[in-house]
Amino acid sequence: MTERSIRLLPTSDLGQLGGELRALFDAAWAGKEDEFSDTDWGSALGGTHVLLEVGGAIASHASVVERILESGEHAMRTGYVEAVATWPEQQGNGYATDVMGAVARVLDERYELGALDTGLTRFYERLGWEVWRGRTTVRTDRGMIGTPEEDGLVMVRRTPTTPSDLDLDAPISCDWRPGDVW
Repeated sequence: MTERSIRLLPTSDLGQLGGELRALFDAAWAGKEDEFSDTDWGSALGGTHVLLEVGGAIASHASVVERILESGEHAMRTGYVEAVATWPEQQGNGYATDVMGAVARVLDERYELGALDTGLTRFYERLGWEVWRGRTTVRTDRGMIGTPEEDGLVMVRRTPTTPSDLDLDAPISCDWRPGDVW
């Protein structure tokens, strides 16, 4: 059996791996309705990259970037998960599950909440993530703007420091950013 290992790297230490990761994302999103864009890549930068390597080569990836999500009286320091991908020919080997296990440890150690936006609800639910049932919005310099197209697609993972009274049926907002805000 080929050895697999997990590495955590800040974006500043990616160096030449950036090109290899971009090729991974392009392959993983090829033929999908929304291909992986330069803006998507930009959203995945600035945090911690979780790399699963098999035989010394990257097989799977996720990044965790810091964002502030607000719901009710809570402004939560959130580890937002981006760019979860596995090479297509290596999918089905549990690599993304292993990567998300490492992501969970990062979230538990550093953040009040984990969050992501996905259409793969079942995959994440089996890993302890929950669908945010309330309305989603984005905070902008023009005020709050609804993002109804994201309702039901945002998922959260509670950490040891998540507020105990967090209500998944309440509205939630994210900070504005270019491209997909969620």
